[in-house]
Amino acid sequence: MKLATGPFTVKRTPESVHERMKDQLGRFALDKIYSGDLTGAAAGEMMAAGGTVPGSAGYVAIERVDGELDGRKGTFYLQHYGVMDRGEGSLKIQVIPDSGTGDLAGLTGEMKIIIAPGGAHSYEFSWDIVAR
Repeated sequence: MKLATGPFTVKRTPESVHERMKDQLGRFALDKIYSGDLTGAAAGEMMAAGGTVPGSAGYVAIERVDGELDGRKGTFYLQHYGVMDRGEGSLKIQVIPDSGTGDLAGLTGEMKIIIAPGGAHSYEFSWDIVAR
C-alpha cells in the first residue's frame, strides 16, 4: 500500500430530511477540496444522528472524489462510517470497491481523517491499484 497525505477543506451544508425524521436526523451536502498527495474536489451526502447521552452520535456518508493521485487522474467513491460512544470515536472510510475510473480504475484503500486543535483537517490515505 502507498500512503498519500495532505490537508483538505470541507463545507457542510444542511439539507432537508423527509417529514418523519425532522428533529431526529441531520442531512448535509458535503463539498471538499483535497490538497497534497491527493488533489481534487469531492461532493457527497452525509446523514447524522445524536444519542440521548452527550458525546454519543453516528454518521454515514458517501463522497465522489474527482482528482489526481500519484499522477493518476480519475474518480472514485469513499464510504464513511463513524460512531461516537460517550466521547470515544471510531471512523472507517473506505474506497467503494470497483468505483475507480480513468487512471484510478482498480483503486482500493482506506482513509483516516485528522482534525488538529483549531479545526484544520488533513488525511492519511493508504491506497493501491489492483488489477482485477
